[in-house]
Amino acid sequence: MNKIMSKTFMWMTLGLIITFVTGFFVSHNGTMYENIYRGPWYIILAIFEVLLVIFLSFKVMRMQVSTARCTFLLYSVVSGLTFSSIFIFYELTSVLYVFLITAGFFAILSFLGYVLKTDLTKMRTYVIVGLIALLVAGLINIFLNNSLLDLIISIVCILIFVGITMYDVQKLKRLTETNFPEENLVIWGALDLYLDFINIFVNMLSLFGRSDN
Repeated sequence: MNKIMSKTFMWMTLGLIITFVTGFFVSHNGTMYENIYRGPWYIILAIFEVLLVIFLSFKVMRMQVSTARCTFLLYSVVSGLTFSSIFIFYELTSVLYVFLITAGFFAILSFLGYVLKTDLTKMRTYVIVGLIALLVAGLINIFLNNSLLDLIISIVCILIFVGITMYDVQKLKRLTETNFPEENLVIWGALDLYLDFINIFVNMLSLFGRSDN
């Protein structure tokens, strides 16, 4: 169990490093950045990113290990391409500061999820309802552009992903006792935790990040 958990967090961390390095590189390459954000490429990349994560989520357990790893790494790169704007909109020191805070917070949540005895499966329905409500509120706020609603959405999103992170760690711990292929389970868990971290980080950045403009 401990071996699988440590490998999972290693792959999650590798994915995050690739995403942030890719995003930083693109943000400092004017031509590449403009090609992505001032043409159709951003929409294409965003759609490809969503398709990749759906494909990996549903197929990872039946893939060859090498294919699962390569798909996860490819997703990390594509995510970095669409992620690069944060290095334009926020100060680099602010991004790093919030990243470190998120990393520490995420480590605490992961530990709590690992040692918690209470079954968190029962909160799944509430989480799904909360995510749908957030999605609707976010779509509405595109037209309202209300800063207070933005603030509320970010806070609620962080709270929801606090629960999701602990649930995902607990779920991974439980699945280590099944007959799923070990290395495939590692990539599946790494993707889940990667998405949890990114969601917490982005919303923390919107709350505490300093704008570069």
